[in-house]
Amino acid sequence: MFPLIHGWTDVQRSPGANLRLGLVLSFVAGATNAGGFLAVGRYTSHMTGIVSSVADDVVLGHLDLALAGLACLVAFLLGAMCTAIMVNWGLRQHLRSSYSLPLMLESVALLVFGLFGAAIAAWSQVFLPVTVVLLCFIMGLQNAVITKISKAEIRTTHITGLVTDIGIELGKWVYLNRLHEPSPVRANRERLRIQTGLVMGFLLGGLLGAMGFKHWGYVTTVPLAGLLWLLSLRPLLDDLRQRAA
Repeated sequence: MFPLIHGWTDVQRSPGANLRLGLVLSFVAGATNAGGFLAVGRYTSHMTGIVSSVADDVVLGHLDLALAGLACLVAFLLGAMCTAIMVNWGLRQHLRSSYSLPLMLESVALLVFGLFGAAIAAWSQVFLPVTVVLLCFIMGLQNAVITKISKAEIRTTHITGLVTDIGIELGKWVYLNRLHEPSPVRANRERLRIQTGLVMGFLLGGLLGAMGFKHWGYVTTVPLAGLLWLLSLRPLLDDLRQRAA
């Protein structure tokens, strides 16, 4: 099984590897976001909505909700910061698993979320706010991974930006160029295919994540964590073998 996913999270990158990893992470993000909404009643990847809700809550005098929104924003920010720290540290150490480290941490966080679901449900007033913050941290962690790997060409949670890019390319596609136009408008079909694939991956993940949480509850996150662990393990094992040698 390892040969099939060899290089997906390695430091030696290719556009194809970036796209494959981006599609998988879009799927995981969609599943976590949609399933998390059923669990905690809040979308945890949508920072635009959270910042807007903070402004609304401040104006309406709901300071407790505004503080909760700010906590979500800070958690997302800390997740992205954590990815930058781990990746840059790994690159300084010349680790092949530099990009795997944040994904391993994300898999552990998803396992915590999934395995302690019963306690979250039983003690919702205590654990629910912590769970929301944890999910926001996971979203920030993951989005920063693929952003850094692909040099900001691929994002997995920013669907607004992806749909905007799709709209731009579709606009170019249907644009009517004049005959013998020296600089005709041409759509970038490869970019259109990539952006559409990422949106569809997020949508498919959302559908399966919502269905999973509806029928099986928090344990749905366990296979998602296993998938991330599987993608991240090969470079980590290579580093361990190299250190042992």
